[in-house]
Amino acid sequence: MTDRTPSGAGDGDGIRTFPFPVDLSVCGVGIQVGPMGTERMWHDDAPLERVHRIDFHVVMLFTEGPVRHMIDFAEYEARAGDLLWIRPGQVHRFSRTCEYRGSVLTMQPGFLPRATVEATGLYRYDLPPLLRPDAPQLAALRASLANLQREYEDTETLPLSLHTSVLRHSLTAFLLRLSHLAASSAEAARRQADTTFTLFRDAVEKDFATNHSVNAYADALGYSRRTLVRAVRAATGETPKGFIDKRVVLEAKRLLAHTDLPIGRVGAAIGFPDAANFSKFFHLHTGQTPVAFRAELR
Repeated sequence: MTDRTPSGAGDGDGIRTFPFPVDLSVCGVGIQVGPMGTERMWHDDAPLERVHRIDFHVVMLFTEGPVRHMIDFAEYEARAGDLLWIRPGQVHRFSRTCEYRGSVLTMQPGFLPRATVEATGLYRYDLPPLLRPDAPQLAALRASLANLQREYEDTETLPLSLHTSVLRHSLTAFLLRLSHLAASSAEAARRQADTTFTLFRDAVEKDFATNHSVNAYADALGYSRRTLVRAVRAATGETPKGFIDKRVVLEAKRLLAHTDLPIGRVGAAIGFPDAANFSKFFHLHTGQTPVAFRAELR
């Protein structure tokens, strides 16, 4: 980044917030667009490699990679052709070791009218920061951003009022493409999470009596543990281990309530060959011993 701001503000949590570098804007217009460079600073005394916030939007379109970037305490790896969209107030940090190459757009929230802000989802914090367009989408985004940059740099052919109006229209066109990509990416991620969770749920239903290991399920399904955690949390609000344990406890309750199997046999039937370990597990998750649970129902 080559832009620098004249001042920064502190937050109550100690994470500094930097304002839009309006003094470097063209004719005071609330956007900037241009190439990413090596001097990644918003302010002379605050390198971007430190955790910080900004009060404006930043969209980075990469021509080289990979680049690792932290946004809201999650690490993202962007490759050539990827975009990162950082929204106002999000905590983020640039990488100390990666070279940032490509184009960058910075934009004040108040530059666009409210209807456009809503249509382009500028405050959809549920949408993913990392976007990976396909080839046609990338070509369209590059063309739109290049057109926006040309209009941004052309300060001679139009009076300021028309120049600002053209910039708003060009920016809106780019953001509509960008927001469509973000929304479709989020929907695809939800579908993938749904599929991942469904496969996990079915596998647990089949094997919970003998397999209590999250890693074993992830390996069997061909997912990383992190992917499985995200999918299960998105679908149920709990961890994969919590989901497995809940199913095991349910089966234990069924056997205790509806059969006369000895406690040890109940434990063995759901993957606890040691009766003491089963009792400890059951008590941890229910607050009762298996004996007490069974007695309460009879």
